[in-house]
Amino acid sequence: MTHHKRRDRRGPETARRALRREAPSTVAVVADPAGFAAMRRYTTFTFDDHHHYLRQTEGLLRSLTAQGVHTRVGLFEPDDYAHFCAQERIDPDTSDSRARYVAEIAATGATVRYRGQPLDRLPLLLDGWERREAGERAADTLAGLGPCPGCGKDLGQEALDAAADILDRLVAGAGPGTHHLVCSVTGATGLLAAVLHTGRTPRGGKGPATAEESAFRAVLAAGLATGRPGGVVMRTIRDGNEQVRGWSLNDGRLRPLTEAEVFSAYCTDARTGGPVPPEPGLVHRAGFPLPEHTTEARRHKRRKGDH
Repeated sequence: MTHHKRRDRRGPETARRALRREAPSTVAVVADPAGFAAMRRYTTFTFDDHHHYLRQTEGLLRSLTAQGVHTRVGLFEPDDYAHFCAQERIDPDTSDSRARYVAEIAATGATVRYRGQPLDRLPLLLDGWERREAGERAADTLAGLGPCPGCGKDLGQEALDAAADILDRLVAGAGPGTHHLVCSVTGATGLLAAVLHTGRTPRGGKGPATAEESAFRAVLAAGLATGRPGGVVMRTIRDGNEQVRGWSLNDGRLRPLTEAEVFSAYCTDARTGGPVPPEPGLVHRAGFPLPEHTTEARRHKRRKGDH
């Protein structure tokens, strides 16, 4: 039998276009005006008009899909981006750092297939998927804990109860206003994150938790129970004023960041150590102390580590 090699008779440009169609793309969009205003503090983010930015982004998306590229789109969250850069110790004011964040979104975040849908509807399109995906991953982590070998307690439920209490105290401690919270935990398979928008203290006898709130509690509970590093950032808008607080999550405990640490996370160039212009109108506040919740899962893990 004679074997014949197949020869690619396509020219280099044609071959590259064919390969391009097999390389998927993810584009992250700053979909809301408030987020766009927050991104303008970075000098390398050169857009100064949100509508123009969205038009240019839509042009890029249409160009990619016209080439036959499988294109997905996700949300670029400025608060989560700042926290990501602080964790990774990278300069947030570079295009390379934004590209790394988009790569993280592509790997672990919520995205949808781009089919020409308006970008201002993107948060609604992603909302249900993101809540479900984050909640399921965190729930799997909690379910895998099983019962406490010593006392038989449901370790996952205990962590959820602790997370619910902490969330109540976070929102109550911040006082009246609209609160935007981001909780992120470095999981075994990547970053696990949840976002919560609320204008009241969760629970409090006011009906069952929303899906967004349940997902937030689950992610926080996973961090409390496993001891993996992470953090919570909370922005509060009250009477037209905006302030931000932060807490670091380590070894199953939330430690309040000082005002200087919160300012540093938002206003320091991680690469050079130089200052980054603060976001106009944003006040940096220290996180307030929270009650310590040492779950049985963490106690059991530490006991195993002692032997």
